[in-house]
Amino acid sequence: MSKAEKFDYMKQNIVLIGMPASGKSTAGVILAKLLAMDFVDTDIVLQQREGCQLRDIIEAKGIEPFLKKEERAVLSISARHTVIATGGSVVYSDAAMKHLKENAMIIYLKVSFGKMRKRLGDLRKRGVILRNGETLKEMYDERCALYEKYSDIVLCEKGAVEDTVRMIVGVLNGGL
Repeated sequence: MSKAEKFDYMKQNIVLIGMPASGKSTAGVILAKLLAMDFVDTDIVLQQREGCQLRDIIEAKGIEPFLKKEERAVLSISARHTVIATGGSVVYSDAAMKHLKENAMIIYLKVSFGKMRKRLGDLRKRGVILRNGETLKEMYDERCALYEKYSDIVLCEKGAVEDTVRMIVGVLNGGL
């Protein structure tokens, strides 16, 4: 999409990707209301399919099975005219990202490492994927590259969620 083009809200989805605690779900709900679109949170889809919270899936099954379940949950989504907030680890699946990108604008809500760390709190309660021995900073660095790879637009989250939503709407309406 060129900067001069307007986003067709009726035909396409808006997919929000980014770090855990970057505001994807919160901004997504507000954005969906503002644009009169549907809203889907892939973490909720996964939890509903599995009947438990993300952290419970990770603890009971392990990281790789969790990522497979997440991929299947994302691949099950068939949406139009929808804002989709993804789990932070969705970018580990090329198949899931290709599926989301088929009819969507992918927006990466970029947040600094310090802000993410502060917002996350207790990692065990959040269901954040850290592979054996991986530090939070290593996860952050690895995922940043993947978010950049899959995104159409990168927006640096700077303030209140309302400011993030305004930035998204501005981009979708052809501004930057």
